[in-house]
Amino acid sequence: MKKINLLLVLLAWAILMVSGQALAGKSSVEMGKDLFNDPTLGGSTNDKSCNSCHPGGEGLEKAGDNKKLVKVINQCVTGPLEGNKIDGRTAEMRSLKMYIQSLGAE
Repeated sequence: MKKINLLLVLLAWAILMVSGQALAGKSSVEMGKDLFNDPTLGGSTNDKSCNSCHPGGEGLEKAGDNKKLVKVINQCVTGPLEGNKIDGRTAEMRSLKMYIQSLGAE
């Protein structure tokens, strides 16, 4: 029984370490702005970027308050951009969210 408990503790520790490393990437508003203008975002298969439909972030001034912002971003990435969903825990997604949230602060 002690071996099983020790194994579970070690497994939990390993999971926390791996997930912590995944979150350790540096995110920033600047990175988000670059990604917003990047036609390869999410492995996009066309030449569109977020900026193609929302030039300069136009129309997204209140989007930063949306509690489902990650889902909304991914709908655009998988829809008009024809790319792949972006994991909400990545520096890439955190940066996109930060940039979109900054649009409402201006």
